[in-house]
Formats: sequence, structure tokens, C-alpha cells
Amino acid sequence: MDSGLYAAYTGLLARTQALDTAANNLANASTNGFRAQRDSFSGVLASGLAAGQQGSQVGVGINSYGVLGGSSADQSQGPMVTTSNPLDVAINGTGFFAIRTAHGVRYTRDGAFTLSAQGQLQTGAGEPVLNTAMAPITLPSGEVQISGDGTVAVQTAAGSGVVGQLGIFDFASTAGLTQEGANRFKAPDDAVPTASTAMVKQGAVEGANQDSVHGTMQLVLIQRQAEMMQKALSVFNADFDKTATEQIARV
Repeated sequence: MDSGLYAAYTGLLARTQALDTAANNLANASTNGFRAQRDSFSGVLASGLAAGQQGSQVGVGINSYGVLGGSSADQSQGPMVTTSNPLDVAINGTGFFAIRTAHGVRYTRDGAFTLSAQGQLQTGAGEPVLNTAMAPITLPSGEVQISGDGTVAVQTAAGSGVVGQLGIFDFASTAGLTQEGANRFKAPDDAVPTASTAMVKQGAVEGANQDSVHGTMQLVLIQRQAEMMQKALSVFNADFDKTATEQIARV
């Protein structure tokens, strides 16, 4: 059987899976702190062979063609978007804010924060933002000032006072982080978060590291590649049907 069929099939499979990734990236291009997914590819049968082991004839025929091996979050810096909201904070550098959710501590780059009725700093979903000791931060009424290292001070009628410090945490490797939703991550149970050296900017949020223009171009490109693979498969199918008809007639 012509190995071109395998090339077309694996190409279509990879492009179809990559299409889902590209569509999700584009859909979240305006989500604060979103980390775009980047695809990785691997040989069809290479991952199942030991060093020096020879594959089957089918394997030899198709191992040169890649399939989608998975995707991982691109942790590169997103653009700083000025909002002038004193509770908005953007991280410049590596690291994450820690928030307490109903499912445990999660990590995010989305710094669009608000205050609860009790004065607790929280996410837009009402989840407490944690300090360096993994405890919630409560602010009295007054003008909020957040310095570059995350120290939070409030100017009241009695004067200015420090009320806490935003916890900015980093990990030895971000490869083990599991993405949940659009802009938050779950750390492995054995991962130990450490204090990040990143600076923060008050009155700004970090946008997605996927711009809509590039995302749209990528989506169109992948769609065209998938269409090409579909046409190639149609050609092979037609050729097989013709060959089968001729062989049956001879028998």
C-alpha cells in the first residue's frame, strides 16, 4: 500500500487537532493572563520503539510523518494593558498570583482584582488573593498603593500603613502545571512554590500572549492545510477504488 496514504492521514489528523488549539487560542486573545497553547509533534511509531529497535514495514513507511504529540502552555510575557484601576496589578517577569478557590490553591497571571464587602482582595470570581504566607489580604477603606515588589499599603485618614504583600510565586519548572480554564493553573502536589523576583505594576493588567491578528492567520493557515490533506486522501481513495475494480475484474 502506498505510504502516501499514511502521510495524508497523519497530516489530516495532526492538522485537525492543531485546529482545535488554534481556535481556543484565538477565542481567548482578549482574556487577561491567558497563556496560549503551543503544539508539539512526534513520530507516529517512534515513541514506542526502544533504542536501536527496528520498526515494522508499516512503521518505516509512516515514521517520517508527524502527529500532534500534545500541547503546552507558552509562558512568555503578555502585553501590559493600562487600566488606571488601583486594584489591577500586572506581573512583569516570571511568576503567578496565588488564589484560593473551592478546589484549592490555584495560580494565575490575571491581576484584575476587586474588593469584597468585607474588604478582602479577590478575583473577579470572588476568590481570595493570597499573600506571601498563603493567607487572604484584607484592606481597610482608603487609597490603595501597591509597590513594585507587591507590598500593599492603604492611605487612610489616620495615615498610610502597610497591610500586606501580594504573593508572587514561581516554580522550578512550569512544565508540570496543569491549565484549568482560560487563565489559571494547578500545581502538582509535590511542587514547591518559591518567591518570585518579578516586579508588579499597579493600574494595569497583563493581556493574553496570543494576539488576535497572528491567531487569525494561524487559524486560516491550519484550515487550508487540513483541506489539502482531505483532498489528498480523496485522491488516494479514488486510486484504491480504481485499482480494486481492475483487480477484481481480472479475477
